[in-house]
Amino acid sequence: MIIELHLLQSFPVSNLNRDDIGQPKTATFGGCTRARVSSQSIKRAARLLFEEYGLDSSEVGVRTKRLLDSVVERLVRADRDQEQARAVAMAAIQQLGFGLDPARGLTQYLLYVGRESIDQLTSYCLSEWDALEKFASARTKAQQAKVKPDKAAQVEVRRILDASRAADVALFGRMIADNKDLNVNAAAQVAHAISTHVIATEFDFYTAVDDLKPDDESGADMLGTIDFNTACYYRYANVDLSQLAENLQGDVDLAERTTRAWLLAFVNAVPGGKQNSMSARTMPDTLLGVVRERGAWNLANAFLKPVTDNDLMDGSTRRLVNHFARLRGFFGSDGIRAAVAASVSGEIPEVEGVLTVNSLDAFASAVLTAGEYGR
Repeated sequence: MIIELHLLQSFPVSNLNRDDIGQPKTATFGGCTRARVSSQSIKRAARLLFEEYGLDSSEVGVRTKRLLDSVVERLVRADRDQEQARAVAMAAIQQLGFGLDPARGLTQYLLYVGRESIDQLTSYCLSEWDALEKFASARTKAQQAKVKPDKAAQVEVRRILDASRAADVALFGRMIADNKDLNVNAAAQVAHAISTHVIATEFDFYTAVDDLKPDDESGADMLGTIDFNTACYYRYANVDLSQLAENLQGDVDLAERTTRAWLLAFVNAVPGGKQNSMSARTMPDTLLGVVRERGAWNLANAFLKPVTDNDLMDGSTRRLVNHFARLRGFFGSDGIRAAVAASVSGEIPEVEGVLTVNSLDAFASAVLTAGEYGR
């Protein structure tokens, strides 16, 4: 079973997701420039909300290069000497097959691990303390920071970095180049959000004055520009419930709570770029949820021709729902179990087979019930 989430969300002056020169990200779509927010930015904003929507902190992971520091902190709390703890923890990470920058103590790349993995690695250090101390003392700075784990170490790393209790790792997947046994196939897909209409990047020229400047001096003491745009975005994401269940090793309760957290977090997710200076904290206006047994339809082509209506949200909503209806009419509705729509403005076109509800609670309940997760 697959749940799809289609959202239309309008933002005022904003720079939610910047490129390398500070401008709002864009994409050319349908031969026109559109505003864009990357899928990575949206996923991070959603991940940070999972604990607010029914998941415990122990059930979500962390993406970090600072695994060493976290383990050392726990070892020190277990009454181990800090210098020895650092050497032992570094030896453990290296012995398990991960490279470390000896000077900074950072892994070579970001590792996506469940919080339980940090505790498991700490326990491994404590139980293998003497062997790890010996391993650490035998290595010199001239030696490579990474070793190929033996069979015993491979068993340990699979146990320690098991992600079957980390809901976000189960959703978004994990790839570890050094050990393919640790890879997790993502259950969720997230598209880059794009504006339904043509945009032009603008800029705000600002100045700042020194509050302690003498009265007889004039002029600004700082000036600059901040790029921004305003846009109505189409956002799309889906989750494969079968893959999610597999990743969570059949834990139905955790899978159900993860699915609900995924849905509510994505509805409420807003990237944090330039929010302190622009506060573009809006909510989606139009929501369309589709539950299907197979396949997936990104509805971005509804906006291949840019929306030009004076009311962008109304025009985008009609485009979205009618495009879905046309696709279903052409390709058939076999496999589509339900389609549910809701709108803050209430302007949902009447389309056969699309249930209209009037609140987020009703929307989430209808979509999750149609998914019949775990039944």
